[in-house]
Amino acid sequence: MASIGIIGSGFSGLSAAITLADQGHEVHVYEKNEMAGGRARTWTKEGFTFDLGPSWYWMPDVFENFFKSFGKDVNDYYKLDRLSPSYRIYWSESDYTDIPSDIDELGNLFESWEPGSKKYLMKFIDEAEIKYRIGMDDFVHRPSYSFMDFAEWQVIKNVPRLHLINNFASYIRKYFKNEKILKILEFPVLFLGDVAKRTPALYSLMNYADLKLGTWYPQGGFGKVIEGFEKLAIEKGVIFHFDSPVEKINCEGRVITTVMINDEEVIHDQWIASCDYHHFEQKLLPETHRNYTEDYWEKRKMAPSCLLYYVGLDRKIPNIHHHNLYFDTPFDPHASEIYDNPAWPKDPLFYICAPSQTDNSIAPEGMENLMLLIPVAPGLEDSEEIREKYFDILVERVKKSTGVDISKHLVVKRSFAYTDFVKEYNAFKGNAYGLSNVLTQTAFLKPSIKLKHLDNVMMTGQLTVPGPGVPPSIISGQLVAKETLKKLPKIQVNVNA
Repeated sequence: MASIGIIGSGFSGLSAAITLADQGHEVHVYEKNEMAGGRARTWTKEGFTFDLGPSWYWMPDVFENFFKSFGKDVNDYYKLDRLSPSYRIYWSESDYTDIPSDIDELGNLFESWEPGSKKYLMKFIDEAEIKYRIGMDDFVHRPSYSFMDFAEWQVIKNVPRLHLINNFASYIRKYFKNEKILKILEFPVLFLGDVAKRTPALYSLMNYADLKLGTWYPQGGFGKVIEGFEKLAIEKGVIFHFDSPVEKINCEGRVITTVMINDEEVIHDQWIASCDYHHFEQKLLPETHRNYTEDYWEKRKMAPSCLLYYVGLDRKIPNIHHHNLYFDTPFDPHASEIYDNPAWPKDPLFYICAPSQTDNSIAPEGMENLMLLIPVAPGLEDSEEIREKYFDILVERVKKSTGVDISKHLVVKRSFAYTDFVKEYNAFKGNAYGLSNVLTQTAFLKPSIKLKHLDNVMMTGQLTVPGPGVPPSIISGQLVAKETLKKLPKIQVNVNA
């Protein structure tokens, strides 16, 4: 039995911990914050429970497959509801569309905007499903050490079906012309880290996840998913250490010898870093043991950060759903202010999550739980004045669409931006969504899970393979755990693993 230390308790850390403990190893998880979850932590105040991070539950098959690999069922740990409609999009203060959860109804909606588009939607979704199946069943489970990980016929024969060299914008315009349809299909790309014209058409797989697999909600909030993972980890024997930030890493030769945590030396046979890759490598490791230089990191293209507000109101808000996208201002200028000329946006698009529209348990009776999000460029220094300025902007926009001035009904208000991402998560450039998913940062072109100067540590999480997002982070933890197991002596294992 090996002793393994995992730094960070986000989804990738929990996934790795469960996988390794299931194989009979002693696993300790060290988390700098007061609870498990990393960016998926929760915060409670005045009877409100806020999810601080993820709010979209997509790709339910990834979660289901994870629990099944241990002979478990998702429903043993948390309950899911499929949202219908999936979400609402505001085109203007008085014009909005509810996106149906049923693909046939969605086709009828598209047809009402653009004759003939229902047929093309079905073809588009069929192609997106092929990419999803190839990607999720094969590509994302490879360690991506080099191009040779993909140099086999099973992979090569599928490359033409993935449309890797086509850009997303031109690809969807082969099928559709209507601006509303195009914006619906391009919306997931905004968080992948670039504009549609520079994003591979491969990522139409996200449209399959969105429009066909659906948008789900874990009862009690996303924090219930973390609780489910933590419960399974404890059942497997994982030991958690909270309020335990890593302060220094000592190395000799090709191994980490000790890790300083709360002024104490901690020793394990193997380590997995599920924390911010850049912070672990550039701030904690000796320079002689790093994979990359600071210059390398500065040249990485990052996905957006965001400015967030967690708001509790003393009343319900009319005319909104669980998920609400405000596309009531031009998209291109805001996208340019994120990706091309980084700056605080002049006229931002934004998103409101109102989970209390679905779930009465996360807010006091008759009250509303809101999370408001503006995607912004990473690395933008923020201040209280900037945060208040943008809150006032959102208040006015929400008032126009709902008739309610939310500033007059505040019970709880908390903002979260660049400085908080750095403080709470050591996030490189205060990023919220990891690296951009451009072709030059895909698969073996991402930061490696393997540190070339150290034998007893591996990297996992959103800055390495397969990429950002909750489902990819779960897969990342599994992947790195399996690579770690190859280094360890064989012991009696669980046949379900």
